[in-house]
Amino acid sequence: MLKGFKEFIMRGNVVDLAVAVVIGAAFTKIINAVVDGFINPLVAAIFGKTDLTGVWNFEINGAKFSIGLILDAALNFLFVAAAVYFFIVMPLNKLAERRQRGEEPEPAPLTTDQELLTEIRDLLSARR
Repeated sequence: MLKGFKEFIMRGNVVDLAVAVVIGAAFTKIINAVVDGFINPLVAAIFGKTDLTGVWNFEINGAKFSIGLILDAALNFLFVAAAVYFFIVMPLNKLAERRQRGEEPEPAPLTTDQELLTEIRDLLSARR
């Protein structure tokens, strides 16, 4: 059981995924703070409310409906998605294009130590 867990953890993509989740969560907090602290109050002020969730509320037979709550979630999603695209995806795509055209140098080749470690890793995984 522990051997399988160790193999799972040692995969490169698991570590990359863990880093992406942590960075994504931190980035989402920043964007949510901007949306909740500036954009939502601005939109709510346009509608004459103190909070976006208070916009377009109504009740039918005791059931409470809140269109503002849906707007709040939609705006949060929209701004997080836009921030991820414009600050992460687009710059990485531009960098990849520059590398393909030869304007940006490729990453440095592996050092002797890195090559040796890679070879050891490959030998260890071949032994299994």
